[in-house]
Amino acid sequence: MMKTPRSLLLVLPVAVWLTGCAVTQVSSPAPVVAPAAFKESGPWESGRWQRSASQNPSARPEAWWTVFHDPVLDDLVSRLAVGNENLRGLAAQVNSAKATVDASRSALWPSLSVGPSLTRSRSATSANGNVVGTSAVNNSVALSANASWEIDLWGRLSQASAQAKASYQASEDDLAAARLSAQSTLVQTYLSMRTAEAQAALLTRSLQAYDKSLSLTQARYDGGLAARSDVLQAQTQLKSVQAQLAESRAQRSQLEHALAVLVGVAPSSLSLASGQGVLPAMPAIPRILPSQLLQRRPDVTAARHRVEAAYAQIGVADAAYFPSLNLSASAGYRHDSLAGLLSAPNLFWSVGPSLTEVIFNGGQRELASAQARSGADQATATYRQTCLTALQEVEDNLVLADQLDQEAQFLTEALDDARRNLDIVMAQYQGGTVSYLNVVAAQTSALSSESSLLQVRNRQLAAASLLLKNVAGAWSMEEASGDAPAASAATKP
Repeated sequence: MMKTPRSLLLVLPVAVWLTGCAVTQVSSPAPVVAPAAFKESGPWESGRWQRSASQNPSARPEAWWTVFHDPVLDDLVSRLAVGNENLRGLAAQVNSAKATVDASRSALWPSLSVGPSLTRSRSATSANGNVVGTSAVNNSVALSANASWEIDLWGRLSQASAQAKASYQASEDDLAAARLSAQSTLVQTYLSMRTAEAQAALLTRSLQAYDKSLSLTQARYDGGLAARSDVLQAQTQLKSVQAQLAESRAQRSQLEHALAVLVGVAPSSLSLASGQGVLPAMPAIPRILPSQLLQRRPDVTAARHRVEAAYAQIGVADAAYFPSLNLSASAGYRHDSLAGLLSAPNLFWSVGPSLTEVIFNGGQRELASAQARSGADQATATYRQTCLTALQEVEDNLVLADQLDQEAQFLTEALDDARRNLDIVMAQYQGGTVSYLNVVAAQTSALSSESSLLQVRNRQLAAASLLLKNVAGAWSMEEASGDAPAASAATKP
């Protein structure tokens, strides 16, 4: 306990000066820089991965799925955030991380406690190990207040607060990443369901054509113009398409069930009207995308925040090498009765600093410091790998979008040729110049071409939705031309 307030005034400036000498802070490595040009999409704007101080780090673009212009899809995605149980669990983790941040900040401030106490006691007196009497009953009434404050000399508390804040931001980004992933899964599932409907519609049309072919073949067989094998081939082809139609309808139902689970309802509670075999329109994809779009990816920002948290933990571990300084004070009144308690003779107080240094702890500080540095190295490697994966995913879907567009053009031309060939072969068969095997081959080729075209269109839509996910949201033409910063279109989810 300090004897005079003057001594305390001498200690406080030194403590404040030492607080400014927080030598335990370790700077994290610089963010990864995106390439100036991407392999699969021509020139990209040079990447700027660092955020400005005014930019909201958790900002995310909204409603990227609306580029498909499908009101049913829009409604499903709006229900996703409310009903998905996985997202609810992550939201609870975010709230827990926020509470940790508040707790770490409160440690920077003094603590104050007050409380009254009332005791009644009597003690025994002894001689030669024998009780010889008892003292009178004593009463003690006290009203006291205690204050303590750990001076953050070496930045341990501030580094712990910085670590908690970075971890909280990472948990927010994890939630945003999970939400984005769930949205992408829902969009792809929905597009696959619509593709299954389109496939079923194609098979239904084919069944009608095959049924007419069977009727024609049966009439020719009855008239002696066709062999029994022609009828059997027509029946076989018809039954095969009927089996494919049943499979498509089952697939459509399963995909609808998956959508129900994604939005958090039982499969029996969700029933979506048929899309009549029409797929959503393919959104336009700019040929040039600015690399700032990758700043939006929440998995990238989450990994970056974990690097910051890991380096803050190094500061916390290193601060354990230095002594801790605590200022404490207490004051109150104590008397043998409540009457007259609050009077000057009953006042007591104490104030003073205490300095504590660990002399020996079996190497725990060294181990904690080494562990913190290993964790920082691991977080840095994970962050860099996340950035590389982000770049790869964008490259993959850019090349897919381009190559699938060419593939769709080729399949469209092939389908036109297959349909013309089918018309010619059917006319030849009716004229008796070719066998029914030629008809079967022509019908199979036409059905296969149209089915392949449907699958490619589904893959195109899936590639577009994945590209939207990979750049964490919808792009705009201003962003594509580099005229506006990526953050201008970002809003909090």
